[in-house]
Amino acid sequence: MIKLIIGNKGSGKTKKLIDLVNAAAKSSPGSVVCVEKGDNLTLNVTREARLIDVESYGISGYDEYYAMLCGIAASNYDITHIFGDATKKIGGGLDGIENFFKRIAANKDIEFVFTVSCDEADLPASVFELAEKI
Repeated sequence: MIKLIIGNKGSGKTKKLIDLVNAAAKSSPGSVVCVEKGDNLTLNVTREARLIDVESYGISGYDEYYAMLCGIAASNYDITHIFGDATKKIGGGLDGIENFFKRIAANKDIEFVFTVSCDEADLPASVFELAEKI
């Protein structure tokens, strides 16, 4: 399942994501992972969630981001949630985001939540067939 937090810069997407990460970390019977660009969330995300900075691994573009998420999922069988902040920045824009979500949607065992900094109208309509806006 994919959930999206959509809005322009300054709309509170990251704050909402942090709240969801911390709530999931408290209630999940498995592992919770949060992926970010930079180390901005270090003081806000509970230490019970695993926080990963994509810049530490030189990740850029949706193909590399997808591969990283697959590696994370494959490395730990009990991951229940993966949260991703700054999806558009990591992916390099909106080109390719639809295919990225199609590939992510194939995984039915993990709940994914991504922030996307844009107007809802800027996303292809097919994205909303794959993901739920929250």
